[in-house]
Amino acid sequence: MTIRMEDLVIFENGDFIVLNKPSGLLSIPDREGKEISLKKMLQSHFGEIFTIHRLDKGTSGLILFARNDAAHKFFSAQFEGHNVEKIYFGLVTGTPLPKKGRLESPIMEHPVKKGVMVVNKKGKESLTDYNVVDEFGICSWVRFQIHTGRTHQIRVHMKDIGHPIVCDELYGDGKPVLVSSIKHHYKLSKNEEAERPILNRLALHAAQLRFRGRDNTEYDFQAPLPKDLRATLQQLSRKKKKPH
Repeated sequence: MTIRMEDLVIFENGDFIVLNKPSGLLSIPDREGKEISLKKMLQSHFGEIFTIHRLDKGTSGLILFARNDAAHKFFSAQFEGHNVEKIYFGLVTGTPLPKKGRLESPIMEHPVKKGVMVVNKKGKESLTDYNVVDEFGICSWVRFQIHTGRTHQIRVHMKDIGHPIVCDELYGDGKPVLVSSIKHHYKLSKNEEAERPILNRLALHAAQLRFRGRDNTEYDFQAPLPKDLRATLQQLSRKKKKPH
């Protein structure tokens, strides 16, 4: 995919840059360093860039990077002190009950599997609030607010209560969403040999970031839903409206 920096930047000033990261792009370089990452792109565009937090490769949405050392220290302290409001939306399998709740199971890295996180009483404090916004039977659209920033936090917490994020290869079944799984009488068009998935990535989006800057200005950023998630929700809503 061709990614243009000007399409991603939502806001920038001398202290920080806020971007709307597409799904499938690494936030920061991985161990191998072979794949392109958002941070590397920023460095070649803006020069010095500091990591404050990250989004999983499959997650789309808002991410914040610092542009100088002082801002890096300031924002890192804001995130560590839970002074940043982070709102996500995602599709989960089934419908969580109760439909609104708080998940507090501690999270740690799997003792053997690298890069996989698990719920474990020896883990770090992890706090996720969730609220079911819409139900579609096979899945539900859920709003999340995370108060801690553990790796894969929402994904691990949702797996733990039996409702993993849709298309999650690590914590769910990883199956893409097909229109035929939503519309019973779906027919392939003449030129199609096989059905193309309507959604083929982690169904999780970082929708809102709210924080104070070093000058005490309050910032509130929002990232619209990407096309693939919008299209999936549209299909699910249509099916829901149709009488059986």
